[in-house]
Amino acid sequence: MNKNLLKYISIACFTSTGYLVGIYTERGKWTLNHNSSNLKNMPGLPIFGTVSAASPLLPSSTPEFPTSATRVSQIMKYGFPSFDQIRSFDDYVLSYDRRNRVAHWVFEHLTKDNVKRNDEVDRSKCEFKSDESIHAFFRSDNSDYKKSGYDRGHMAAAGNHKYNQKHIEQTFFLSNMAPQIGKGFNRDSWNRLEKYVRKLTKIYPNVYCCTGPLYLPRKEKDGKNYVKYEVIGSNHVAVPTHFFKIVVMETPDEKLEMEAYVMPNQVIDDNVPLTSFQVPPESVERAAGLLFFDKITKDRLSKINGKSK
Repeated sequence: MNKNLLKYISIACFTSTGYLVGIYTERGKWTLNHNSSNLKNMPGLPIFGTVSAASPLLPSSTPEFPTSATRVSQIMKYGFPSFDQIRSFDDYVLSYDRRNRVAHWVFEHLTKDNVKRNDEVDRSKCEFKSDESIHAFFRSDNSDYKKSGYDRGHMAAAGNHKYNQKHIEQTFFLSNMAPQIGKGFNRDSWNRLEKYVRKLTKIYPNVYCCTGPLYLPRKEKDGKNYVKYEVIGSNHVAVPTHFFKIVVMETPDEKLEMEAYVMPNQVIDDNVPLTSFQVPPESVERAAGLLFFDKITKDRLSKINGKSK
C-alpha cells in the first residue's frame, strides 16, 4: 500500500468528515499444516491458502477520546484490519461492530515500559461504563451483562495498561468488552494468554496485539453447518463462540515473528497448553473477514507460531 495513502487514511479515520476510500491489498500465499491436531477442536475455522481482499474505509463520528496521530501510527504500524467504526483511545484502537454491540477488533502496541506496573495506578478506581461515543441504538450497557452469567471480558487487557491511570480506565469502556465465560475462561485460560503476551515484551522490544471475537459454525445433527450464538440484555449483545488473538513481535535485530491463537468461549482446563490453540493466521482472517498486519508480507516473517519458515 502506498505510504502516503495510508497516512491520509489514518488521518481521515479520525475526522468528522465522511470519506469513502477503496483499497485493494494482496498478500502472498501461506503454507498451512492441514494435519495440525489443534484445529480439530475449532469447528468452523476454515483452512485456506491465499489471502486477498478489498478493504473499504467507512469512518463515522470523531472518537470521544482523540489520540495523537503519532500514537495511532505506532499502534497501527502494520495496517488496519478494517476501517469500520474506528475508535481511538489514548493507548489502543478498536473497530466497533454496531450490530453485535462488541468490537470487530482491538489493537495494542506493547513494550516493557508501557506494561510495567505503576504503584500509583489503582485498578479499583476503574468502572465499567458505556462508550457514549457510540450511538445509543448500538452500544451496550452494564444492565445487559447483569445476571447474564457472563463476564465483561476485556479485549484490550487492563493489565496491559497499568502504567497510566487514564489508560487503564479507558479499557473499561464497554466497547472494549465482550461477553465471556467467567470461571474457567476469562479469569483463567484467557488470562493466561494475556499474561503470556505481556511476558513477550521482556524478549521483544515491540509487541503488536490484535484481539477480537469470532462466530464460528458448527455441524448439527442434520449434517448442516449453522452459526448460532446467544445474545444478552435488552440491547442483544452478541456472545462470541470464540476469541482470537494475533501477535506480531519485532526482534532486536528487526526481524518479525507472528503467533495466532483461537480459543473457544467455554471452560478450558488450565492444564491445556496455550500452544494447543495456535492456528494458521490466515484461517482467522477468513473466519473474521479481516486482514491482519497486511503491511507485512510473508517473506518478512522469520517465524510463524514459533516455527521457522
